[in-house]
Amino acid sequence: MKINKNDTLLFIGDSITDVGRDRMDGKDLGKGFPLMVASHLQSRYPAKRLTVLNRGIGGDSLKDLKRRWEDDCLIINPDIVTLLIGVNDTWRNQNDGVELTDEELDEFESDYRFLLKSLHQRTDARVILMEPFVLPYPKDRVGWRNDLDKRIQIVRKMARDYQTELIPLDGLLNAAGIRDGFSYYTGDDGVHPTVAGHGLIASSWLKAVNE
Repeated sequence: MKINKNDTLLFIGDSITDVGRDRMDGKDLGKGFPLMVASHLQSRYPAKRLTVLNRGIGGDSLKDLKRRWEDDCLIINPDIVTLLIGVNDTWRNQNDGVELTDEELDEFESDYRFLLKSLHQRTDARVILMEPFVLPYPKDRVGWRNDLDKRIQIVRKMARDYQTELIPLDGLLNAAGIRDGFSYYTGDDGVHPTVAGHGLIASSWLKAVNE
């Protein structure tokens, strides 16, 4: 994927993208991987005059993102969109003790398809999809797999259907966690990246765009 001069890069999703950004300041990139990617690209390619935006909101499910998709994505008309969403859908089910149903999974796919179809129809954006992920620390996170794995398969299906880039974060982070320790990358909840976790996500993004 080529990054062109004057491109606008939009990172959108939940708290993993948000990372404490000031939502009153549309240029604030937070303290996570979007900031890391932006600092690398803007320092390495100053002549490209890139604009990087963060529209992550902590706690968002896919439905929450769908409701703000018009204002936080389509109206911006970005050139490259990076989307990471889905773990909160699983997290809420786990907190409520609810099993994922076929109906809910179909709705998840329909909502995800809505995002990509509208993006395709309304913009010329190149798209990077990131898998939602969970690491097995604490141990109860192992019980999330049955729910989250099915959502990951939908993200992969969307990448095939819409010919987007796909970054397999679930596999990448779990492999790194096996090697170095899971909490090294996602702290004490298996979801929210540490500095090292954000660094791994940022480097995976940079490799995916073949800069």
